[in-house]
Amino acid sequence: MSSSTFVDGIEVMWRPGCPFCTRLRSSLRRRGIATTDIDIWSVPGSAARVRAATGGDETVPTVFVGNRALVNPTVGQIVSAVESELPDRSGELIPQSTTGMWNKISSLWKRGQS
Repeated sequence: MSSSTFVDGIEVMWRPGCPFCTRLRSSLRRRGIATTDIDIWSVPGSAARVRAATGGDETVPTVFVGNRALVNPTVGQIVSAVESELPDRSGELIPQSTTGMWNKISSLWKRGQS
């Protein structure tokens, strides 16, 4: 889905009490992905942006990346959007994961070997 407004980063449109928003925002934080979070009930004009992107609904989370709008996306869909819409910034916006389970196990095993 395309957006009429270019966003040079990742904007997450959310609202209080939305469990889908809470899950997505915490998943993005765990991955170390920096976002601009916008409460559509508090920031004037933001609900209208969501309605324009979703065809009239205030479905959240809605995420804007470059010229794309993603409605209730996964973290993987956001990463893909950043890679295609903002390729020059993808390394900055999407940190390489160094905290995976296998990295932790490997690190502990290496400590036990010394």
